[in-house]
Amino acid sequence: MSQNKNALIRYKTIDKCLQNKYRQWTLEDLIECCSEALFEYEGRANPISKRTIQMDIQLMRSEKLGYNAPIVVYDKKYYKYEDEDFTITDIPLTETDMNVLTETVSMLKQFKDFSLFNDVSDILQRLEDKIYSEKSHTKPVIYLDKNEKLKGLHYLDEIYQAIIKKIVLVITYKSFKSKDENKFHFHPFILKEFNNRWFLVGKKKESAPISNLALDRIIAIDYDFNLPYIEEDFDANLFYKNVIGVTVNTGSRPTRIELWIDAINAPYVLTKPLHESQRLIKENADKSIIIHLFITSNYEMERILLGFGDGIEILRPENLRNRMKKILIKALSRYEAKHSSELKP
Repeated sequence: MSQNKNALIRYKTIDKCLQNKYRQWTLEDLIECCSEALFEYEGRANPISKRTIQMDIQLMRSEKLGYNAPIVVYDKKYYKYEDEDFTITDIPLTETDMNVLTETVSMLKQFKDFSLFNDVSDILQRLEDKIYSEKSHTKPVIYLDKNEKLKGLHYLDEIYQAIIKKIVLVITYKSFKSKDENKFHFHPFILKEFNNRWFLVGKKKESAPISNLALDRIIAIDYDFNLPYIEEDFDANLFYKNVIGVTVNTGSRPTRIELWIDAINAPYVLTKPLHESQRLIKENADKSIIIHLFITSNYEMERILLGFGDGIEILRPENLRNRMKKILIKALSRYEAKHSSELKP
């Protein structure tokens, strides 16, 4: 690994440490964390001197790298960011950065007609918006839906690296249903995003079914370099072909689900299908429609269908219709007068 790459890993590691304001960071702590980070990327011990980390901190403080990091020492021992919200990953673009980005976007746009670049067209649009807003000092005009307070996002990079390098993870996890934390080995296959949440998909062991873990429920991540990684030809497109979301009920087969959609919601469902299997069966005189899906029922599907309220009706299968009916009756009971009156002061 080049020295420049080593340095970038150290800067990023120091930044990640100092963002954790709930811990006191000594120089020895920073050396240890940087050593662990380099070992993770290189797979071998890479001794770091005290002088190296001191120089890294000086460079991060300076204008040379463009960071101007407000790193201060307190109690003559501990390091922290004077501005608790600071991070080197959120510094403004320099004029040089913007010129490089402008040239890069222009170059990539030349390939827009190649199918290989179809998936990056929206990325180019966002880059152009970012460059324009920086140059003109105006607010961006493209906003993506995101949840800044979502937990677990800081695990994305290290999980990504573990997947690429086929490293077995040791995960401490606490599900919504569990009272206690659980610690187990996990063989990571892919990262999947759904409804603004990230999930890690893989296996606990070779004989276990494929499962997913919500990143916001992960407590800690470690590595087991001695346990062989499960080599499995996992096809995410095939695995998730017949479901909405991330929950795949092993053993369940997809069924035909027929839905009536009222006139208000029909245009939305037609322009943004609930699933790729969606087919229009009938368009009624009152502009309502009947569609069918060929999918396996799961938690995410039920949440989406319930979100339509009275704008949707499950026509078949009967078991799903009855299940949704019970849920709606129970929900309606919470709005009855006797319950409302009890809650009033």
